[in-house]
Amino acid sequence: MKSHDMTPADVAPISVDERPTIALALGAGGAKGLAHIGVIEEIEARGFRITAIAGSSMGALIGGIHAMGKLDVYRDWVSTLAKLDVLRLLDWTFSGGGLIKGERIIGTLRELIGDVLIEELPIAFTAVATDLDRQREVWLTRGSLFDAVRASIAIPTVFRPHMLGGRRMLDGALLNPVPVTPLIRDPADYLVAVSLDGPPQPPAVVATETPEDLGYRHRLGEFFGRLLPGSEGKPREPGAWELLSQSMDLMQANLSRLRLAAYEPDLLIELPRDISTVYEFYRARELIEHGREQAREALASWPLQQG
Repeated sequence: MKSHDMTPADVAPISVDERPTIALALGAGGAKGLAHIGVIEEIEARGFRITAIAGSSMGALIGGIHAMGKLDVYRDWVSTLAKLDVLRLLDWTFSGGGLIKGERIIGTLRELIGDVLIEELPIAFTAVATDLDRQREVWLTRGSLFDAVRASIAIPTVFRPHMLGGRRMLDGALLNPVPVTPLIRDPADYLVAVSLDGPPQPPAVVATETPEDLGYRHRLGEFFGRLLPGSEGKPREPGAWELLSQSMDLMQANLSRLRLAAYEPDLLIELPRDISTVYEFYRARELIEHGREQAREALASWPLQQG
């Protein structure tokens, strides 16, 4: 048997992805979190490779779906939702500590794109939730992706707490709205955070709502307001639901600022906290484009990109 000396032509080339890598922290914000889709697409269009994601609430949902490689499927689906479609996804309940069960939303997503174990994802992923019983932040890195997402999106009084491992899990934004901390020791080249808690837009920039939009928002707010404890009859302005939403936005914005000051990312992409309300998923196309534009602006002014 003759020996064969291998020549360079005999050796298959090794494919090495030399793009700079990013660990990405995606913040909470309800429907505002659809802007994360545009941010992710712009980051990748700029030649970066996302190797790790941590998300709270809507950031966990978008981040987990991207880690699956199914973000385009979700984007195309959510971009078709009309106002009534959003309402049909809500399974109302009057027990269990929340107004919405959340099973219909998660079931729809499982049917749309499937489910997977987090530890099997091609991109490292962490969903941040709040353990109500232990009163501490929890990093979910194993088990069903959509169990972790359901735990992370459990906004108090809106969604019922999610039972996971015998414990009640709530929205990760209660303790960590923009979860940079799970990524601090990640070996990626850069740590980028996306916050949906930025300063409000100037009045001239805020889009003018049509009478139809105002009517829809008022009816939905009134409905929530009547369900909330202590809201009897016609809600007074601003209404119980609107007041709750504004209060949570204010608390989350201040907590985000403190956490990001303590754990500063290499780049912060910040979107105004008033680009939408938490339930305006029917504005998906607009919100995705808003995220894309904000990411484009932030990346263009980043010294790394300028160099």
